[in-house]
Amino acid sequence: MSAIDLPGLLRRIRRTADLSQRDLAGATGVPCGTISAVEAGTRGLDVRVLARLAAAAGLRLALLDGEGREVAPMDDAAVRDEAGRHFPAHLDTRHGDDGWWHGPHRYDREPVTYTFTRDRRHRDARRLARGGIPDDHQRPQPGDGLADRAAARRDAARRAREDERRRRLDAGEIPPPDLRFPCECPPACDDLDDRSGPPRHAEACACGCDLG
Repeated sequence: MSAIDLPGLLRRIRRTADLSQRDLAGATGVPCGTISAVEAGTRGLDVRVLARLAAAAGLRLALLDGEGREVAPMDDAAVRDEAGRHFPAHLDTRHGDDGWWHGPHRYDREPVTYTFTRDRRHRDARRLARGGIPDDHQRPQPGDGLADRAAARRDAARRAREDERRRRLDAGEIPPPDLRFPCECPPACDDLDDRSGPPRHAEACACGCDLG
């Protein structure tokens, strides 16, 4: 049914609990006059009060979809903004560095850990690519920080360069390095050196190989 039969629901609660209006009022702290007026259809009722009345009969309130399945509330442990507030329920959250520079504030605001897309066309395109509307906003995960994500991107780029160099070595496209001494460069050197020119080394590198 489209409309809520509040008087009928309240009478159902009393019948299930086997309580008179006065008894239900005493058990829940809701004035007897309020219960009487609601059953008479002359006033409404705060949903929180209705939930308290239902609990007196061992019942609870729930949202159901069109097929009668219960719909859960949105996840209270989902990501929040920098002030600890929930994001708009109808929009989809994303990492702050994921498409941040596409927005109108690309220069006057610092990137944030989490944000959302205001452009509905862009949001809907992302939903289509994911296969539909997400059930909820994302939950915080280890590594979500901007610095952690930047480090992960650097590591992924380094591994991609290493894989590509290994592939070219295996295919005979480039000659193997002719090192006259072992290379002991730290991983930081790989982050700096893209192999596009003379070798580059981190300041803390004690190896300095290939440097004349």
